[in-house]
Amino acid sequence: MRRMAEAEERAGVKLTNLDQELFEGAGATKRDLVDYLDAVRDAMLPVLRDRPLSVVRLLRGQDQFMQKNLPKYTPDWVPRTSVWAEASHREVTYGLCNDRRTLLWFGNQRAIEYHPALMLAGSTAPTHLIMDLDPPEGEHFRLAVAAARLVRRALADAGMAGAVKTSGSKGVHVFVPLDGTSDPEEVAAATRAVAARAERLDPELATTAFIREDRHGKVFLDATRSGGATVVAAYSPRVRPGVPVSFPVPWDDLDDVTPGDFTVRTAPALLGDRDPWAAAMPEPQALDQGLIDEGRTIPVARVQAMHEGKRRAKARREAG
Repeated sequence: MRRMAEAEERAGVKLTNLDQELFEGAGATKRDLVDYLDAVRDAMLPVLRDRPLSVVRLLRGQDQFMQKNLPKYTPDWVPRTSVWAEASHREVTYGLCNDRRTLLWFGNQRAIEYHPALMLAGSTAPTHLIMDLDPPEGEHFRLAVAAARLVRRALADAGMAGAVKTSGSKGVHVFVPLDGTSDPEEVAAATRAVAARAERLDPELATTAFIREDRHGKVFLDATRSGGATVVAAYSPRVRPGVPVSFPVPWDDLDDVTPGDFTVRTAPALLGDRDPWAAAMPEPQALDQGLIDEGRTIPVARVQAMHEGKRRAKARREAG
């Protein structure tokens, strides 16, 4: 990538402190981050466009934090949308990363991770059903790959199909594009059903257990990525050593890659002028009604885990 002066302007954005390390152990500078975002913008912007955006920022000398509400100093030209946050009972003003200038501005703010909403601004229809495959602690990416194939089989059995990408951490994400006819409750129910069906295919490999201590070394089929949740975007960097990125992989190539193959330094050359995420994505599809019906019989994992946690805490107190 082309080297820049320590402070320069690009696309109308003043870039500063470019030679500072992103974070301890990153092996990359802010310059590397900004150059990466600029290099992959044609592929990355389509997955961010018109979606309320949360970003993970990491300022020098501070811990990383998730930013949803745009700061007061945000330039007027940054697109934005307001969303009512039920949890905090207030309007949150999210940025919309729709263009190169805005993407570079976020990069200059040391926004490393990009987590777009699952719905477009002004819409309540999720655009994707998403399954997050989270392997147990350690180097278990191969287990996540095997679990992703269970999810693929469960989807195929319901007449549906999706694309897969590395999470940029230790797991993988399966995205199923939807036709916009299903509401958040239906998508959430169908996601729970897909996870349950994948678990039944190989209960020794995969689990839907939300409580970590109940997973017993199995891959967690996280079916909670729906509604107001977010998932890291394709091509987004992650706050991890070496700054890996979430990168699309053909199903047939999953056995031949590792998460570390895709970093802010290597991904632009691997990408070239292509957009493999768009190319791999099937056409939008309607949810299978059988998945919705089955999912409605499955308790919501977070709620179930909360009640179970209270029950276990009470049992411990009584035992003590």
